[in-house]
Amino acid sequence: MAPSTVIMEPDNLLTPKEKNKLRKPVVEKMRRDRINSSIEQLKLLLEKEFQRHQPNSKLEKADILEMTVSYLKQQSQLQMKRSFHKSSQFDFREGYSRCLQEAFHFLSLHKVRTETQTKLLSHFQK
Repeated sequence: MAPSTVIMEPDNLLTPKEKNKLRKPVVEKMRRDRINSSIEQLKLLLEKEFQRHQPNSKLEKADILEMTVSYLKQQSQLQMKRSFHKSSQFDFREGYSRCLQEAFHFLSLHKVRTETQTKLLSHFQK
């Protein structure tokens, strides 16, 4: 059998359409590799969460993506609850401080026995 020779055409002899046709599979492979790499990173980051839901099962890429979306939604809801709780605490403290200021103001305007005033103020500070 005679050796076959492949003639490589220089880049400048290819039309833009031919260049794109040659480049497309390479670009597509790189895109798929990036997707697969990211899915693998998600799998590693959320490995404990996946084990909790589906122990001892091989996860497909779609499973990994669905579970990641579910986990992120869950975390977002938790964060919103924490944020609401913190704002409620802030509102309570702010209201309490305002009430305390009003009480101090009231006590300073009226003649109240100093012993009662002292007990009341120490109670408020607790």
